[in-house]
Amino acid sequence: MSQLALSPERVATLVRDATAAPSMHNAQPWRFSYFQGSRTFHVRADLARAMPHSDPDTRALHLGCGAALLNLRVSVAHGDWYPATRLLPDLADPALLATVQLTGFGSGESDLAALYPAIHQRHSSRFPFEETEIPEAVRTALSDAAHLEGASLSFATAWHLQEVLELVEEAEARNRTDRGSDEDLATWTRIGTPSVMSAADGVPEYAFGPRKRGGKAPVRDFAGARSVAGRTATAFERSPQLALLSTSRDRPEDWLRAGQAMEHVLLLATLEGLSSSFVTQALEWPDLRWPLRDPLSGSAHVQMVLRLGYGPGGPGTPRRPVPEVLDIQP
Repeated sequence: MSQLALSPERVATLVRDATAAPSMHNAQPWRFSYFQGSRTFHVRADLARAMPHSDPDTRALHLGCGAALLNLRVSVAHGDWYPATRLLPDLADPALLATVQLTGFGSGESDLAALYPAIHQRHSSRFPFEETEIPEAVRTALSDAAHLEGASLSFATAWHLQEVLELVEEAEARNRTDRGSDEDLATWTRIGTPSVMSAADGVPEYAFGPRKRGGKAPVRDFAGARSVAGRTATAFERSPQLALLSTSRDRPEDWLRAGQAMEHVLLLATLEGLSSSFVTQALEWPDLRWPLRDPLSGSAHVQMVLRLGYGPGGPGTPRRPVPEVLDIQP
């Protein structure tokens, strides 16, 4: 047997690390196959977990799978292998999003391996952050991390920040009266009985965070119009720090690159002591997504808006058992 052969337990550990990635409404829209003979992982889209209303083109689904792909690469590199990665390797099979082959010892990916401790520390935080400004050196490092994955990251400031906040506010106003958005929230949020709360996917009520009572930070209220017993309300930051992740084009390959860049940024941010959450509301409306773009270039396609800052970390949310998302082939 090759010295590079992986035991089923080791394969499961790599996939468990991959599935710690974030995804829209924690739908976890991925599946993994491992082929022992070639030491290759296939990362596939689980289209049964798509959101036809909020994500009709599956862009957000690709971002989530891209984030899981980045975690897989980090975990493989941490194990001192090299993760040879191909995106969309078979155009006749668009659900096959990527392959990752373990090509040898000595990863050559030390920067990726260094991110490993953050994989299970990173959680979305829907709590107020401090007003402390993120140092320029940290902002630069986060931008560099995005660039390594083929994307760009810029912090919105001045009038552009205000424009982004207004676009998010418009999206939130639409969502409050949009039946499709409400149905997506109802499908992927867990409120109430212990049996519902024990689901292996979706956003449980303990991860909603408090309701916003003042402040400018854009934080999605996953409760919607529903009541959550014992939930409090509080003021959020007055000067939110929002980073826009963009790509030069807007194809499935770009979405996968953006997902990897997003997770690379989030893992590095976690190691730098930052908390984070997602600001996706305006991205779910095509006419609001376009004006989010970088006002200097005017050409980039915004793939994600991240809220970053110093504050409490969020609680961990459930994950599907590895046997549900992994099959091992000869």
